[in-house]
Amino acid sequence: MRRSLLLLTAATTALVLTALLVPLTLLTRTHAADRTTAEATARAQWVAHALGPALATAGERETAEQTVESVNGKDLPATSLILADGTVIGPRAHQETAPVRLARTGRAFTYEPESGGRLVLVPVQGAKNGTAVVQVTLTERQLYAGTLASWLVLAGIGVGLVLLGLLLADRLGARLVGATRRLARTADRLAAGDLTARATPEGPPELRLVAGELNRLAARIDTLLAAERENAADLAHRLRTPLAALRLDAETLRDPDEAHRIAADVTALEHSVDDVIRKARRPLREAPRADLAAVARERAAFWQPLAEDQNRATRTTTPDRQVLVPVPEDELVAALDALIGNVLDHTPQGTAFSIEVGTAPAPGRGAKLTVADEGPGFPGATASGRGTSGAGSTGLGLDIARRTAEEAGGRFETASTPEGARVTLTFPPVPAGGTPSAPSAPSG
Repeated sequence: MRRSLLLLTAATTALVLTALLVPLTLLTRTHAADRTTAEATARAQWVAHALGPALATAGERETAEQTVESVNGKDLPATSLILADGTVIGPRAHQETAPVRLARTGRAFTYEPESGGRLVLVPVQGAKNGTAVVQVTLTERQLYAGTLASWLVLAGIGVGLVLLGLLLADRLGARLVGATRRLARTADRLAAGDLTARATPEGPPELRLVAGELNRLAARIDTLLAAERENAADLAHRLRTPLAALRLDAETLRDPDEAHRIAADVTALEHSVDDVIRKARRPLREAPRADLAAVARERAAFWQPLAEDQNRATRTTTPDRQVLVPVPEDELVAALDALIGNVLDHTPQGTAFSIEVGTAPAPGRGAKLTVADEGPGFPGATASGRGTSGAGSTGLGLDIARRTAEEAGGRFETASTPEGARVTLTFPPVPAGGTPSAPSAPSG
């Protein structure tokens, strides 16, 4: 926008200056020619006036030569005196051209020959042997002397005006672009979940209007999300009553082992309901982040006993350093559990699988999580969509992982290879600063 404004200003200023300066340059050329011609005419008239008495008497040739010589010099127009008999005193001049003959009739005028330049002819009245003519010859260089300097001055003024216009346009563009960028940064913060972000109304009226509407939209979204979170928390809280009844029913069972197993399942379900309530009421104020490497190691250790029961070889590869991703820790745990659960549920027992955490390829240099198994792969070339499955499941497990990656601004990819199935989650980098959340305690 700033560059476009500068280009528009430069083009507009150049067009206006061209429309003004071109006539001015032509005018300066004409003015220079008129001024030089007027000076030459004054010179010729002075010579004619000075030589009039001398030419009226015989023997005054020497006086005429001295007078003509006095008005000639270096860089001065050539001044000649053409006597009635055709004799030329001074620089060489045409003796009997049509303009000279016309001047002998008593007319003073200027003439532009085809060879260029200009001639000024003034008759000398009262000469004894006939009318003499004073001729002043102006070359092209003499006629337009000083024009180049005038043009350079005009060009300098034009360049100065263009630079001044660009400077003013740049300041205006910086103000507009700065206000627009700050407005865009506020929108980015809102898109990232920081609903406390507000735009400062600044710049032209249109941008101030957009900033005000953006603030109004952010406040409305904050209100709606707060209401949704409270509704979700209320709905989850209502599950406590049937859960309490289920626990009482479990305690009345005659088989102690069965009663203990069902009670443990109810406890796990109560913990899940509590997690739903806490998550629903968690404010969306801070940018989420978690250590992907730590979560991968913790969840791999959690699922290890079940993998051993199914005679599965497992491999977990993670860097020793932190690998931060812009995802809440509990959502990252849910996504990884869904991927590992899919391997355990939908591949034959004894199928090996691996969990690998690494750095995503450029650009961005974010993080990459890969869960691969040596099973038969997906039924098709890729995984099924949400709500569909080729193995009798709900089809929601992979969708949880997909949403976890895509809502963070990353990518979700699945592939079937001769070695088995592979699911890859790519996450964007996390800005420096802040502390990652620690992995939660394992849950059933």
